[in-house]
Amino acid sequence: MTVGSDAASSVPETVATYLRLRGLAPTARVARRRRRRMDDENQPFTAGRDPKGVADVLTDLTRDAGWDAQLAREDVVRTWNEVAGAETARHTRPVGFVDGILTVQADSTAWARQLQLMRSQILTEIIRRFPEAGVENVRFIGPDVPSWKWGPRAVPGRGPRDTYG
Repeated sequence: MTVGSDAASSVPETVATYLRLRGLAPTARVARRRRRRMDDENQPFTAGRDPKGVADVLTDLTRDAGWDAQLAREDVVRTWNEVAGAETARHTRPVGFVDGILTVQADSTAWARQLQLMRSQILTEIIRRFPEAGVENVRFIGPDVPSWKWGPRAVPGRGPRDTYG
């Protein structure tokens, strides 16, 4: 009797079994397991096995998950005091970020107008500190007041006020 799985040798089945049980002729499954064990990256004392700090692990995690841009935008809001300056930050606050436009609300229309004149300096500072945030423009608005306008498109004219009779 010969073993059909051994392509190169015609060894009797009893001898093949004996060699396989003694570990002299590994089966395909054992060979795969040994190869996997040898290629395993979890072997001690190999290259790339140095311990990493928590900051490095979190940086890798956020980069792999694609959170870098969102976290950078959050950092812009969190450090608004440093980006805009203490006096300016006292009278303003970031309120939104849509399509690369950071919206900042001011205490008064005068502050909003003054900040529109300083837009290039503030935008340059944001891009310098947080390039991955994706801020392309800064929009300054005045205090929150009720408006008849709803949505980004509106029909020109006086609106519903002209129907009061």
